[in-house]
Amino acid sequence: MLRRMSIRHLDALFDPASVAVFGASERPASVGATVWSNLRAGGFRGALFAVNPKHRTLGGVPVYASVADLPQTPELAVICTPPATVPGLIAELGARGTHAAIVLTAGLDAAQKQAMLDAARPHLLRIVGPNCIGLLAPHVGLNASFSHVNAQPGELAFVSQSGALVTAMLDWARGRGIGFSQFVSLGEHADVDFGDMLDYLASDARTRAILLYIESIESTPKFMSAARAAARNKPVIVIKAGRSAQGQKAAASHTGALAGSDWVYDAAIRRAGMLRVDTLQQLFMAAETLSRFRGSTAQSLAILTNGGGAGVMAADAAAHASLPLAELSASTMAALNAALPANWSRGNPVDIIGDAPVARYEKAWDALEADPAAPAVLFIHAPTAIVPSAQIAQALAQRAGRVAGDAAARHKPTRMLACWLGDAAVAEAQSIFQNAGIACYPTPEDAVRAFAMLVEYRRNQAQLMETPPAALPANPGALQTSVVGTETARQVINAALAEGREWLTEPEAKAVLAAYRIPVVATRSVPADAEAAVQAAQAIGGTVVLKILSPDITHKTDVGGVALGLKGAQAVRDAALTMLARVRSTRPHARLEGFTVQAMVDRAQAQELIVGANLDPVFGPVILCGQGGTAVEVLADRAIGLPPLNEPLARALVDRTRVARLLAGFRDTPPADREALHAVLVAVSQLLAEQDAVTELDINPLIVGPRRTDGTDGIAGAVALDARVRISPRRPGGARTFAIRPYPQEQVEHVVWNGQALTLRPIKPEDEAQHLIFLSRLEPEDIRLRVFYSRRTIEHSELARLTQIDYARETAFVAVAAGPDGVEETLGVARALCDPDNIEAEFGIIVRSDLKGGGLGELLMRKLIRTLRAQGTQRLVATVLQDNRSMLDLAGRLGFAPSPQQPGDGTRALVLSLGSLES
Repeated sequence: MLRRMSIRHLDALFDPASVAVFGASERPASVGATVWSNLRAGGFRGALFAVNPKHRTLGGVPVYASVADLPQTPELAVICTPPATVPGLIAELGARGTHAAIVLTAGLDAAQKQAMLDAARPHLLRIVGPNCIGLLAPHVGLNASFSHVNAQPGELAFVSQSGALVTAMLDWARGRGIGFSQFVSLGEHADVDFGDMLDYLASDARTRAILLYIESIESTPKFMSAARAAARNKPVIVIKAGRSAQGQKAAASHTGALAGSDWVYDAAIRRAGMLRVDTLQQLFMAAETLSRFRGSTAQSLAILTNGGGAGVMAADAAAHASLPLAELSASTMAALNAALPANWSRGNPVDIIGDAPVARYEKAWDALEADPAAPAVLFIHAPTAIVPSAQIAQALAQRAGRVAGDAAARHKPTRMLACWLGDAAVAEAQSIFQNAGIACYPTPEDAVRAFAMLVEYRRNQAQLMETPPAALPANPGALQTSVVGTETARQVINAALAEGREWLTEPEAKAVLAAYRIPVVATRSVPADAEAAVQAAQAIGGTVVLKILSPDITHKTDVGGVALGLKGAQAVRDAALTMLARVRSTRPHARLEGFTVQAMVDRAQAQELIVGANLDPVFGPVILCGQGGTAVEVLADRAIGLPPLNEPLARALVDRTRVARLLAGFRDTPPADREALHAVLVAVSQLLAEQDAVTELDINPLIVGPRRTDGTDGIAGAVALDARVRISPRRPGGARTFAIRPYPQEQVEHVVWNGQALTLRPIKPEDEAQHLIFLSRLEPEDIRLRVFYSRRTIEHSELARLTQIDYARETAFVAVAAGPDGVEETLGVARALCDPDNIEAEFGIIVRSDLKGGGLGELLMRKLIRTLRAQGTQRLVATVLQDNRSMLDLAGRLGFAPSPQQPGDGTRALVLSLGSLES
């Protein structure tokens, strides 16, 4: 297959200097005729060429017989010819220098498709399709499609796999006045895919938000990396087709049965900081809301209305969506009491009464805007004969919106969203609000739903910023698996693989969990003999649980293979004999290896949960958490997340389950030990990273009780009563298969510099506070030389961007050491940002001002260069101020040379070919 080249030559798709249509014709209702007509009618100002050996002219325009006959090389080719001709045309176009092609042709078989890709590869020619509707770039008048209607210019980019949805969307959007920056039908996405589109559109200045219709995803790590990068820049909203629960029916464990692919897509979309919606209407509603409210931090909703009924409807909708209504502060209530009539609602919703003049609206808004909790305000207005709606809109738009013509306020976040009830009577008012940047919705329910999307989007954005390690941190008090524990688990797994087994026994599975310090109930294995079971029970003492031990029985309770609460020898003996008889009767061919006997755990005031893991065919390892027990599939209370996990991500995963409300405590049941549960989830994440033979894991039930205060080591408050682990000799799992690249622990290096012990390691999100201290200790002149300005303060969002990086496309090493007080401090940082094609990386380096001249910068740079070379980056570049002599000298020692093209603005461009470096 063609190497995924990301944004290489994609500008030739969206802004080509010339376009050639292969298969252009006059035949009515043909693809070639429609595309040629659309291109000519779309207003494209570049050169257009028609290619068809059967025609001399089309509508007075000359037609060329072949690629060789064209008077100039087309930058973009649109191909509408039969399948057999496509590979040859791609080869000719590539040789001539064409940069991109849209293959509308359907019906290419696998061999033809591969031949097409092979022909494109040597020339880096990019292909959209085959079997697609085409592409529209309204801002340049490009309609290279056979759509029945053109797209209007706008700020939304839409990328779809479905051709039918493309034409329907264009028709639907045109009727509502919705415009697009780019509109792309990917078809079979043999080359250009969603990852490429996300990378390109993330930096497209014309695109305010990206809308995706997805049916399937290939190259998952690339997609997740591109999606996470794009979602940092602008809203990305997804419709994912196919919510059915097909395809997992034959799974052998509870986890396999529950971890359906659509749930995994949900988890991936959420983890990438995107938002998933269900309908086209929600798609545009979300785009409008997220764009209008970008930068707003409102977490709760206040309702301001001139009609009590409308306020109640909005409050009901909020309750249904689990959205909190703001608790108005005492100062806000006092301000409202002073501004409103005595019969106002005196709470949230704020009903200012139907006879309200403009001044009352203004005072009510001012009071809500000044509330310390800073809620978003849903303004609902029903027209009256007392005050024209337009006057109210004009007054509030001046306060809550963006004043027309004020460039500085163009991107000012607003906390107001609005619902103007009615039609003609409020049309002008709604227009005033929309021009002021205030999002308007047709009903209170729509407005509340839009705000709910915003809340969900913010949660997803918070998860986007989490980049946990594959291995657990070695911090005091943190749960950590030793090298010995990891190797112990590996030995258990390898021994089972050597015997040709795909399932660990229950004792083996528990041994693997225990190696990762997940508490398990002590379990003894005995032969399939009642007296052996009695002896094991007596050795354990107290009340015990007896289970059948068979590699052929997946769910033991289904065949009566579990007996609980056994006290005394006779109870154990009777249960063992009954169990053997029942299993031999119902499963006569099952191999019976014996029994397991374990202590009965007191389940009073505890919750039964399931924690599991599975290998999704698209996204790789996934982790599941939910309500456990024997009815787990029926209850279907689960949430799914992608590893790697840390504590915040584990907490968010649990919060998405219904059982989370029970974990919070109720009546006489105290809160469960949530921290213990989170630690189990993080430990499972590490297990998946390190044990690449594990393909499926089930801990059911995991008992989570109240927090223990007896000083017990390990995970207090949680214990695994039963466990199943499936393994494969192909070793298809491990950290290398994670959809999100974990923290690259393997890049941590310990060195000695000038007699001082240093650690050179990739930066991590937890470094934010430490990094701020580092920046505060830099001299203004050092900052100016590094980043061309002199301020030492930095916004939280910018600091987060420096520390919460995507390791798949950015490299940042910090040099850290223990300070005088023993606390780790940052001494220097070197970072490089790669283009999406990994061709070129731009670097920057800065060392603490009091440590300059000691060689620390060179130490960091050499590590950065080694790492980039190992990952295949071709060259390293930088722009350096001409008076930054220390950096220029360092670059010279490292082998950098002046770039052939110099900026000429007081800076120097440097370049290093990484393939030739001697490090």
